[in-house]
Amino acid sequence: MEFISPVDALFLIAESREHPMHVGSLQVFDPMESTGSEFARRAYATMAADRNFHRTFRKHPARLFGSPQLAWTVDSTVELDYHLQRWALPESGNLDALVEVAAGLHSTLLDRHRPLWEVHLIEGLADDRVGVYSKMHHALIDGVGAQRLLQRTLTSDPDSGEALVPWHLPSSGRRTENPPRQRSLGAMARGMLAAAGTAPTALRLARAALVEQQLTLPFAAPRTLFNVPIGGARRCAARSWPLDRVRQVKKATDATVNDVVLAMSAGALRSYLIEHQALPDKPLVAMVPVSLRHDSDDGDATDGNALAALLCNLATDLADPAARLAAISSSMRRSKDIYRSLTPAQAVSLSALTLSPLALSLLVPATVALTSPPFNIVISNVPGPRDHRYWNGARLDATYPLSIPIDGQAINITLTSNADNLDIGIVACRRSVPRASMLLDHLESALADLEEAVR
Repeated sequence: MEFISPVDALFLIAESREHPMHVGSLQVFDPMESTGSEFARRAYATMAADRNFHRTFRKHPARLFGSPQLAWTVDSTVELDYHLQRWALPESGNLDALVEVAAGLHSTLLDRHRPLWEVHLIEGLADDRVGVYSKMHHALIDGVGAQRLLQRTLTSDPDSGEALVPWHLPSSGRRTENPPRQRSLGAMARGMLAAAGTAPTALRLARAALVEQQLTLPFAAPRTLFNVPIGGARRCAARSWPLDRVRQVKKATDATVNDVVLAMSAGALRSYLIEHQALPDKPLVAMVPVSLRHDSDDGDATDGNALAALLCNLATDLADPAARLAAISSSMRRSKDIYRSLTPAQAVSLSALTLSPLALSLLVPATVALTSPPFNIVISNVPGPRDHRYWNGARLDATYPLSIPIDGQAINITLTSNADNLDIGIVACRRSVPRASMLLDHLESALADLEEAVR
């Protein structure tokens, strides 16, 4: 039996019907020469035949001392027919039809009596394309780790018929594979004492970093229609943009690609709120997760969460797209400078302080209505492959990350790069955020405005 870390346990404790705590991904494959039905049948048969499961794909919570959030149990067998399923759209459908199916799958809870993951093969897309929706519980893996895990199932060889599955991957070879990390009660106690010892340092860092450096503070965000209690049903939206368009804006300014994407998101959110007559006078604040994993972790990053958090002023009070981008770039640069000056342990401590209001809202939902939001939205950027990737002879056309809205954070924007494209996935509470798919059109308008502004 393996003890669950406090950070990972939070995602189990906070989970409810209104708050499914899994991260998801919707991949779209083009079989190219074969038909979609043939490819789907062949791919499903290949996946169903592989019954070798990494330890992470055999874990689910065990009840210990009356609590189901303290320890993992590891199943010796896995019922693959439950975890791997094949679907078909009712007729040749477009991306919107595929995303609607994924939204339904993303709304349902994972069964805690089984290992906490599912993979769904979905055929019936136009042009014989095939979708693969997968989800894993956030207590098992963070979004960066999940995306890297899926990337390892792919190859750069278009002629390869290999079909690797995420639950059975060889070692990446980038580092010596470590044995499964056992968390004994003594080790957990030592870890908790070490964390407690860093608290005074973290508080001093918070004062220096957040106050003296005049960075964006938690609870400085205005209340918006996104910062409300949510229900369990999800609305998803997805679209791809040429990455070169984003890079051209970057080249014309002092911004990074991530700054430009944040400016796209800020412009889209501003337009959406204006459309609903709900734009606040104060600028929206985004929480931007930053991975603390080393680059060498991309092969074997299947164990828990390793994230820091930056708060970014989205400058939605500024009408000028160029001025908004400059403000966003400045906000991100100051936050990054602070984190670069910290040790890894100090960075985690500072992130814990930044995220503590979010943890409080997860554990005590009533606080959402009683306090200002710590931030308005989570916007994540997960790096993807720089060239085309293939799986079982099919080209990966898109991979849309789908994340987690929670009480007080009714919408989430996550993006990743895929060869020449930028793939963006939006997940929103179906009840609280009306017509969330309109944000896709606003994202396009925001990018066009940025292109025009920097010419």
